Amino acid sequence: MARASVLPTVLTGVFVTILDFFIVNVAIPSLQQDLRAGPTAVEWVVAGYGLAYGAGLILGGRLGDLYGRRRMFVVGLALFTAASLACGLAPDAGALVTARVAQGLAAALLSPQVLAIIRTAYTGPAQARAVGAYALTMGLAAVFGQLIGGALIRADLLGGGWRLCFLINVPIGLLVVARARRVLPEGRGGAVTRLDPAGTVLLTAALLATLVPLIEGREQGWPWWTWVSFAASVLLLAGYAVRRHEAPVVDTALFRERAFTVGLSANLVFTMGMAAYFLVLALYTQQARGLDPLGAGLLFTPIGVGYLAASRAAPRLAARHGRQVVALGALVRALALTGLLLAVTREAPLGWLVPALLADGAGMGLALAPLMGTVLAGVSPRHAGAAAGVLTTAQQVGGALGVGIVGVVFYGAVDQGVAEAFRHSLVYLIAVAATLGGLVQLLPSARAAGRAAAGHPVPAAAAPQPAPEH
Repeated sequence: MARASVLPTVLTGVFVTILDFFIVNVAIPSLQQDLRAGPTAVEWVVAGYGLAYGAGLILGGRLGDLYGRRRMFVVGLALFTAASLACGLAPDAGALVTARVAQGLAAALLSPQVLAIIRTAYTGPAQARAVGAYALTMGLAAVFGQLIGGALIRADLLGGGWRLCFLINVPIGLLVVARARRVLPEGRGGAVTRLDPAGTVLLTAALLATLVPLIEGREQGWPWWTWVSFAASVLLLAGYAVRRHEAPVVDTALFRERAFTVGLSANLVFTMGMAAYFLVLALYTQQARGLDPLGAGLLFTPIGVGYLAASRAAPRLAARHGRQVVALGALVRALALTGLLLAVTREAPLGWLVPALLADGAGMGLALAPLMGTVLAGVSPRHAGAAAGVLTTAQQVGGALGVGIVGVVFYGAVDQGVAEAFRHSLVYLIAVAATLGGLVQLLPSARAAGRAAAGHPVPAAAAPQPAPEH
């Protein structure tokens, strides 16, 4: 097995699962007309995927630890491919929503295996490069999702229209499944050989109790049940924390490491700003500037260019400067968003937005890869799947939380005009970037954080000791 084949294989799986978060946005008007879908059904076409994805990630990581990461990656991608086919062939809105939920569950099974495989297949600088490539793939899928969706709908191959946004996953999935069976290393974690059903139920229920009101709350005017649900999520998490687990789905020992805990929190804050930003920027460009989906997607290109350039340099910079590279990324984002706010306030031509968008993409690229490397570098191989599941769950929860908050900000001001609502949203996003810059100062020292982000092992005294691999 050539190790060089491992990374492209798993990153293709990452790309299609992240892409499906964003590509569907441009397909909504077409599918709504074609399937005669009402507002609630359309909302769940988007929300069903994210809800199932976010709620299933920790369990998906644990299943990889127990039954093999290659096996769960292959099974997850095969199920994702089948669910994508079902989405593309859906005869009505109900069938599409059901298939989207199945897509999300399948994505939750395969996604944690990617970081776990990277964590165990690569060491030292090679691991840093692999984590950087993972972060780059996530960003490019998110940034170019609208562009790809708009291009597919415009192409309308064989009259597929919006269905091509889902059917494109089928040939890709089949090829990667066949490749993964041959090239990916198998591995599992620790001496624990069974699941923790009660703990799994508590954590899944806590995540559902958090995500459902975030998705539904704004649309329904934040009724009483949303606040009851948030309170219930806290109680469920407390119940998990105090319960004795013989085979915990998430080992609380993970949270004893400052790099993991603070890094996890910083990842949550980062994604609170990223997902929300893409949403309001898409609304602004289409509703205030009159661009079609393809034109709006093209405007995301400078973000992708900046992200690509900065992501390639970030691991090397983090090895020398540690946490301050993340802080620099947060500062660059804050300044870029401030520039964007000034341009929007002055109603500048769209071309004037490009420098700010380019700089904003660079800020994202500088921050994401070092953050992820910091979270994972000190985790023992036996906890790699669980840690990856926790990390990706935090990212999904952060995205949902950010969208929920920015939805309140944006739609609270939309009566004053879409441009004004976008300006209000940018103020929130600038505050998120500043919060990230402050939070990363709580990470370990620049030297230790740099070694972690670069993929170097932490000192033995600080690192959890790995159990024998099976």
